[in-house]
Amino acid sequence: MELEKYKIDEINHQQMNKHKCQFEYIGADISNIDDVLKKLTAFNITIPSWALGTGGTRFGRFSGGGEPRSLEEKIEDVGVIHALNKSSNSISLHIPWDIPENASSIKALAAHLGLHFDAVNSNTFQDQPDQKLSYKYGSLHHVDRAVRKQAIEHNIEVIKYGVQLNSKALSVWLSDGSNFPGQLNFRNAFQNTLESLQEIYDAMPDDWKVWIEYKPYEPNFYSTTIGDWGQSYLLSSKLGAKASTLVDLGHHLQGANIEQIVSLLLMEGKLAGFHFNDSKYGDDDLTVGSINPYQLFLIFNELVEGMDARGMNHATDLGWMIDASHNVKDPIEDLLQSVQAIKIAYAQALLVDKKELTAAQQNNDVALAQEILQQAYRTDVRPLIAEASLRAGGALNPIDTFRKLSVRDNLIKERGLKAVATGL
Repeated sequence: MELEKYKIDEINHQQMNKHKCQFEYIGADISNIDDVLKKLTAFNITIPSWALGTGGTRFGRFSGGGEPRSLEEKIEDVGVIHALNKSSNSISLHIPWDIPENASSIKALAAHLGLHFDAVNSNTFQDQPDQKLSYKYGSLHHVDRAVRKQAIEHNIEVIKYGVQLNSKALSVWLSDGSNFPGQLNFRNAFQNTLESLQEIYDAMPDDWKVWIEYKPYEPNFYSTTIGDWGQSYLLSSKLGAKASTLVDLGHHLQGANIEQIVSLLLMEGKLAGFHFNDSKYGDDDLTVGSINPYQLFLIFNELVEGMDARGMNHATDLGWMIDASHNVKDPIEDLLQSVQAIKIAYAQALLVDKKELTAAQQNNDVALAQEILQQAYRTDVRPLIAEASLRAGGALNPIDTFRKLSVRDNLIKERGLKAVATGL
């Protein structure tokens, strides 16, 4: 399904007077509004191919109908999202859930919809029907060299698919770990992982990067071989300049100061980017900004400050991707909400008065520093997001437009009520 721009424009026209009033009101207080709008327009968040279908738990999965039945239909759904918000111009594939059998036609479809391909993701946390050896006891850290070799070869195969799609990064998340004390020799497991990653690293093209993700628990509950940002940073440092740490917001224990982690990784030039989501208890994979939007803002405050200090391009020098599970919502609506939340936090961070904040920090004026941050956070920047979308050719209110255009109903008519997304 492809959205016709004139239909989006018609709905925008109905909302224009209200938007102009809201935009002019907030714009009067922002001295650098043109710069802010330029950065918001350039900022895009990648949509993962696995997020276009309804997620589930180990107890069940309840499809909402009209889900994408193929990679082509997943790309079409990302095209719908991008047509609405003009902030989702790339897709990240998960192999082997979404293998591009015909790379040329897949690239052509994506290009037609204004999309390109971001990082490709490997999968050694599941056994596939045609694989010879099992990952029950791990993959890259496995005690059996043959299992490790199988996992290495899979990652190299994923890189080859990515090269065909003009992707430039491999994202690696491992479920490797242990459930009981004594199950693993920690040092050997880490060393096996490093050696396996080194083989993958050496097989990458010169202009590629490998992003190493971490997670403190699940599916293993005693230890995870890459359990925190320090272990990921250690691996990426040993591998070389093409390796860095990928931060998933849900992959932290409660109370972790993610904004401090981000700041230090950025300072060391080892921050690859993000998997955005939100959580209440653990890795809940909830809609971005649905639980703790203030934390998201604080993370972006550190990002803006740190990237500016290093002269980095906000839009392209880090990887920005959503990684969530939409168990009871319409997946497209949930992704639209997540992108909106990310851009709100980013816009608020752009409004922080950096000179005043630095002065307050240097003077140990704790109360003033808090006031400066919260002044930006409490600013309703939604009119800025809407204006940036409008100028790029998108919808003023993406979810409202999605509903008014009856996109889900049309997808159900096209694909069927019982259609279930591939891969998950």
